[in-house]
This record gives sequence, structure tokens and C-alpha cells, in this order.
Amino acid sequence: MAAVHFTLPADWPATEAEARAVQDSLRPRVVLAPSAAGPEPVHVTGVDVAYDDERDLVAAAAVVLDARTLDVVEEATAVGPVSFPYVPGLLAFRELPAVLAALEALAADPGPVVCDGYGLAHPRRFGLAAHLGVVTDLTTIGVAKNPFTFSYEEPGAARGATSPLLDGTEEVGRALRTQAGIKPVFVSVGHRVSLDDACALTLRLAPRYRQPETTRRADSLCRRALADAAVAR
Repeated sequence: MAAVHFTLPADWPATEAEARAVQDSLRPRVVLAPSAAGPEPVHVTGVDVAYDDERDLVAAAAVVLDARTLDVVEEATAVGPVSFPYVPGLLAFRELPAVLAALEALAADPGPVVCDGYGLAHPRRFGLAAHLGVVTDLTTIGVAKNPFTFSYEEPGAARGATSPLLDGTEEVGRALRTQAGIKPVFVSVGHRVSLDDACALTLRLAPRYRQPETTRRADSLCRRALADAAVAR
């Protein structure tokens, strides 16, 4: 497993106004792709982060899975300073430097990247999955545990059932039932993917549990990396 330490870019936003200006400049570059009937991806990658605010540390993990078997192909972690204060709607600025460092440490082609968070299902339509997709030009998907500030009706109880995730009348994502009778996850487009394809891939990645295997593996790995980093200090 590749493990790296990172430092923040010199021009990383330091204020809310600077961060929002970055979002405004990058948001028009999001690509909303039509549903694709092309070849299935060989790999799919999950990314997630964990924080130790007392030590001002963040750890990110990138876990590459075989898209067919869901076996782990490669793992990488990155640990470094927390890059931005917690501000609702600007979470990507706390997470992106670590996530980018972990992805850059991979030797394998990551394929589509699944983020534990939001893409277009974001008040400014530019959550972590969208931001990551634009700066890397990778296909990215947001799969969140809760609906954030948006509304939805419960999807049917069967696995694979969906319902729109709405901001007023605008569909910003979907509630997706990955396991029968279990609370749904909330899927939104990040970059270079359609909502239909994002939901289909998420369902394939969750054969046994509510969360996709990409998120489960990345969550466990980033927590271990953070614990190791704290001990090393």
C-alpha cells in the first residue's frame, strides 16, 4: 500500500469568499454525460477521509477495486494538515488536498471514483464529487449517507428502488435502496456520468450492505491511516 504525506498548495483558499470564488469558476466545467452503453469499467475506486481535529490532521484513502469481483486491486493513503475550517457547503476544501494526494499515489487506473459525499446534490451544485471530477477529469459519483438539505419520498422497499432527491422541483440526485427494507443512500452526479449510470454502478457496488464496497473499504482504511499517523506523532 502506498502511503504519502502531503503539504497544502501555496494558493489554497484561506477564506470562505476565496473558496466560493473557486467553486464559481470551476462549476461550469462539470460534464453531465448521457447514459453510456460502452464497456464496463475494469476498476472502480472509493475515496474517503477521516479527521483528527485536535492534532490538525486529515487522512484520505483511495481503494481501487476490481469492478467485476470487488476484490481490492490497490490501496493508497495520504496524511497531512487540515486545509480549511469546517463551513457547510465548502467541505471539499477540507478534503481535496488529501484525496488528490492519495489518488496520485496509485499506480492502477482508478476508473470511476465514488466519493462518500455529494456531487450536484449540493447548495451550490458543486460538492466534493463534482469538484474532484473537474480537477482530475475522472468520472466521479457522490454517494452520501443522508439527504443533506434536500427532500425526497421514501423509495419502494425493494433493492434497486429509487426516488428523486429534490431541491424544490429540481432533481439533484436520487435516493437509492441498495438493500431491501434498509434506509437508502443518496446518489448524485459528480462529473462525466449520468444519474442513471451513477445509480446503476452504486447498486452493483453494494451487493450485501447499505453502503457501496468502495466507501466501506475506503472508510476503514482512512481511519487506520489516521490512527497510525496519530501514534507516529
